[in-house]
Amino acid sequence: MSNPIGTFTCKLDSKGRLSFPSDFREQLGELAEDYFVMRPGLHGTYLELYTMNDWLQQEEIFKKLNRFDKRTQQMVRAYTDGSRRVKLDASGRILIPKELLERGKLNKDIVINSMVTSMEIWDKEIYDANVGSLSNEELAKGIEELFAGFSFGA
Repeated sequence: MSNPIGTFTCKLDSKGRLSFPSDFREQLGELAEDYFVMRPGLHGTYLELYTMNDWLQQEEIFKKLNRFDKRTQQMVRAYTDGSRRVKLDASGRILIPKELLERGKLNKDIVINSMVTSMEIWDKEIYDANVGSLSNEELAKGIEELFAGFSFGA
């Protein structure tokens, strides 16, 4: 498994450490002992968290891009801006760098949401507003469109 399944609510302490719930750490298994890569969110005010394995897979894709193309270099530079390597401490916490705390507008109550290929770290108020902005009907229609043509049966 690469990323935990689920949405987790947790707290940020006064030093900017995020304590991961035990179920989250358990699902990570041995990956919890390795480094992670944290970066500003691509589509909003949150942080993205990648296992080192998933980040290295992205790096392999970046290596295939034309490094002599100015626009490509600008995109890769902007995408990796603010990226930091982080690690769980012995108590199951990650110290979020101050710059990323500010960019993610993170306060005390935090939501960690699994996104299959990465995890997102949100301030709870911002997360609730973002998720709540989509009605059940809009969600159903969007999922129907996204998965049109896929077969999930045997």
